[in-house]
Amino acid sequence: MAVSSYLKWAALTLATAQLGAAQTYTSCNPLNATCPADTGLAKWEFNTDFTTGSSAFSKWNTTSGTVESTSLGAKFTISEQGDAPTIESDFYIFFGRVEVKMRAANGTGIISTTVMESDDLDEIDWEQISTYDYSIETDYFGKGNTTSYDRATTVNVTTPEETFHTYTVDWTSSRIEWILDGEVVRTLEYADALNGENYPQTPMRIKIGIWAGGDPDNGEGTIEWAGGETDYTAGPFSMYVESVKIINYNPASAYKYTDKTGAYTSIKATNGTTSTNLASSSSSAQAASSSSSSSSKSSASSSASASASASVSSAGWIAPYSAFATIMATLIASVFLL
Repeated sequence: MAVSSYLKWAALTLATAQLGAAQTYTSCNPLNATCPADTGLAKWEFNTDFTTGSSAFSKWNTTSGTVESTSLGAKFTISEQGDAPTIESDFYIFFGRVEVKMRAANGTGIISTTVMESDDLDEIDWEQISTYDYSIETDYFGKGNTTSYDRATTVNVTTPEETFHTYTVDWTSSRIEWILDGEVVRTLEYADALNGENYPQTPMRIKIGIWAGGDPDNGEGTIEWAGGETDYTAGPFSMYVESVKIINYNPASAYKYTDKTGAYTSIKATNGTTSTNLASSSSSAQAASSSSSSSSKSSASSSASASASASVSSAGWIAPYSAFATIMATLIASVFLL
């Protein structure tokens, strides 16, 4: 069983008012209303080293609890019932690569999470359940669709609660790769997500935090999924995030939904005084898809090049940033191939 991040946080919020700020939700769903534009990451790459002190949080908002910088990185701690420390980026990306170096929390029923989520509840997850110190889950949701919970997969990982591992998502318009310590462990093609209907494809923020899936006030199904009830007297339970590295394949100052379809072709990006609708061309999508079978380094190179290349799709949408994008993609590729 896997549970949407939205429903997890919502259930916890009902259980305790302290978690209200930590709830993963959408304040305005573009599928149902006309919403303000999302603030974009207007550059290709953004890195955070959480071992460097409080200044490392300058582009992150703490939405619940307290998260502090330590020599091991950002420290997220559950000490008592109701704790669910969470941070989220103050910007969105529109297709890209997110790399999190993390040591998960210990205990029973403690969930260490890295979540990418959009305003219309597209979602891409890494979730480590502390009860099982040998695995981590990958998961995704499209437009908040929770009619089934058969999208999760379990990946073997060595002592994730004692050892730092690097968990990466490489996300394009044609496929998503989950990458563990440089090795692709799962690939989701666009067509395999209900012919694209459930494929995450709208601008996303990055959210990192821990919560008690085993809280005794949670539903029986959630507690079972989390591996049993959490004993808070055995705590505290801490997760550490050493660093986060982000590449935004479509840098922009803002992203705007132009209709209520939730399709990536409907997203308009704004850079300064110019704007364009974003979509990968057919050839770009094929290039990104073919990269899914390569190593993570060549995957990053191919994905950046494919998502950034300037061309016109069969639908007539223009992919952005032409020559500048190509130059930047080449630079990114050279960095990853070093």
